Amino acid sequence: MGRVTERRKVIRIRDGAVSARPDTLVAEEPLEIRLNGKPLAITMRTPGDDFALAAGFLVSEGVLGAADDVRNIVYCAGATVDGSNTYNVVDVQTAPDVAIPDITLERNVYTTSSCGLCGKASLDAVRTTARWPIADNPPVRVDPELLASLPDRLRAAQRVFDRTGGLHAAALFTEEGELLDIREDVGRHNAVDKLVGRALQNGDLPLSRTLLLVSGRASFELAQKAVMAGIPVLAAVSAPSSLAVDLAAETGLTLVGFLRGSSMNVYAGEDRITLRTAAAQG
Repeated sequence: MGRVTERRKVIRIRDGAVSARPDTLVAEEPLEIRLNGKPLAITMRTPGDDFALAAGFLVSEGVLGAADDVRNIVYCAGATVDGSNTYNVVDVQTAPDVAIPDITLERNVYTTSSCGLCGKASLDAVRTTARWPIADNPPVRVDPELLASLPDRLRAAQRVFDRTGGLHAAALFTEEGELLDIREDVGRHNAVDKLVGRALQNGDLPLSRTLLLVSGRASFELAQKAVMAGIPVLAAVSAPSSLAVDLAAETGLTLVGFLRGSSMNVYAGEDRITLRTAAAQG
């Protein structure tokens, strides 16, 4: 839609020299997600892949699980006083046989908070709503060397980041390290929703033999989205939160943090990582 980036004037100071120039910034706009015509959530996102974002969000809510669950996804017209379309309101129409849970603020605060606000209630909610248990059989096995190579590959595939320096990214890899898909967004959670939504649309859920890599930290919200999509391995270039580690331990998710160079921390699910004998002795 041509709205991923915008140009703004900036005063540039370099070594005491001052100049005015245009700068490319990542766009950030609100997206309202409606479910069968009823307002459900608002997220701040980078425009683009909005239908996939909405679909992925509803996978994480436990509403959708297959492409056939969706009858249609449309932008809502008349979103402004003059009736013009802002392309900031999306309505997901589900198939007639899809059971719609009673989605309320009280029930869903665990999915929209990235700080683990609800504690144990959050873990219980994911446990009871997860459509697919993490059941990679035979188990996915990943070499640390392969994991160490993924951040550079993620960075090399970030097209918009090169122009703005202001986007997060999420990428799906096979257990052999093949890049399946990558999405960028101002929010990490949106980037993951776009990945999962695309997988839903393509009929690829559950993502039971994939690795999910995210830029930045691994919050509870990102771990929850991985679990809800059936992803067995989540890796992040920065730190996880304590609740993300708790969720990973309870659900069988392999959680890797501080993935930088040849170094990384494995917080849960270490059985999927082919650890060397020397590491066990150290």
